[in-house]
Amino acid sequence: MHETVAHGHRPVLLDDVVELCATLPGALVVDGTLGRGGHAAALLERGVRLVGLDRDPDAIAAVRARLGPEVELHQAPFSRIPELLGERRADAVLLDLGVSSPQIDTASRGFSFRNDGPLDMRMDPTSGEPVSAWLEHVDDTELADVLFRLGEERQSRRIARAILAARPIHTTGQLADIVAKTIGRGDGRIHPATRTFQALRMVINDELGQLDAALRAIPELLAPGGRFVVIAFHSLEDRAVKQAFRTLAGEGGPVDFKGQPLTSPRFRLVERRARKGEERDPTNPRARSARLRALERLP
Repeated sequence: MHETVAHGHRPVLLDDVVELCATLPGALVVDGTLGRGGHAAALLERGVRLVGLDRDPDAIAAVRARLGPEVELHQAPFSRIPELLGERRADAVLLDLGVSSPQIDTASRGFSFRNDGPLDMRMDPTSGEPVSAWLEHVDDTELADVLFRLGEERQSRRIARAILAARPIHTTGQLADIVAKTIGRGDGRIHPATRTFQALRMVINDELGQLDAALRAIPELLAPGGRFVVIAFHSLEDRAVKQAFRTLAGEGGPVDFKGQPLTSPRFRLVERRARKGEERDPTNPRARSARLRALERLP
């Protein structure tokens, strides 16, 4: 059993991450989304050299206390990985996308409607504006587009009008109540505000923009045989990763009369299918919607 389980939270797809990233002792591995360091701790047990990043200063402080002063850590978004690596080449880069468990579980961070707190949702609370401030100046067209595009919320226009009519909105409880009163409680399987909260979190942290930058830059930072491993929990993110990885592996591009790519790809898919959390990590409720994909740079 990995030591990480003893901390009360098993990181998502932990065994898969260790298998794919800790390819040999001394490998340089970049964990671009540290959270509380569960993946990082397990990778260090395998003898890798680690560079860790997280936007959240609380995460950096917790991981520093857990892993010690000798591990290279940076409070930064993963879009800054190229800058922080410099001339070094990584043997593996890991991105575990989305919000971390401590962020969800801490009411004062404003990510969840389960416990009332300030409507913030910033992964880095020292930078940018909270959701409450963003809602003060957004118009109904833009808000409805965000809810539909990032939250896949079919009733986005009704919700957007209700939110703007209720401004100012300062707490997660206020926002959750507005959405529930607007569209009803549904069948009770998920809270009616789930998609709204997801969309607002993604826009306030520019999550798709960060992912797009990473998908463009990180493959070029890999050493020969190096792997880029991404765990996504949102269909938009997973589709973006899937398409980028297949393009880099030479799939879907122009082919000759034998069906072979006209250009020689420099990368390959480690596996054609995503590894699914509900299949690979069935006892971990946080892994239910997880999809892991891996790309490898050819020698």
